[in-house]
Amino acid sequence: MTPQEIAEKVGQQIGTSEWVEMSQERINKFADATGDHQFIHVDEEKAKMTPFGGTIAHGFLTLSMIPYLSAKSELPRPEGVKMGVNYGGNKTRFINPVRSGKRIRGHWKLLEMVEKRPGQWQQTHEITIEIEGEEKPALIAEWITQLFV
Repeated sequence: MTPQEIAEKVGQQIGTSEWVEMSQERINKFADATGDHQFIHVDEEKAKMTPFGGTIAHGFLTLSMIPYLSAKSELPRPEGVKMGVNYGGNKTRFINPVRSGKRIRGHWKLLEMVEKRPGQWQQTHEITIEIEGEEKPALIAEWITQLFV
């Protein structure tokens, strides 16, 4: 699709990713990468004593899964993209913890697609990360990406 054709989809749900497991191994690796070893993430015995009943993924781990989930989705990709970069977010809300072993997937709604300058497009999506079998999502974020064509 051309960037202009994608821009015609503003206001629409435009993609859903595959399901991805949030394993304890993934959580532990994220803890090592970030230095965030709070027991609710990495100590399964202590975490059983919390209202969560076990370990949970870091909120920032769930947020950081957006590019991976995007790659595992049928989101429309503009023709001729040379690179895409994360530009930031307008808001992010962590609504429901992701328990270790649960599966998540992302849903994308296109909020805005504008050409900032020739060959540089900015997309804003509302991204909802769903937890399999749970009513409330893990998070909802407005995320901005810039694409260079």
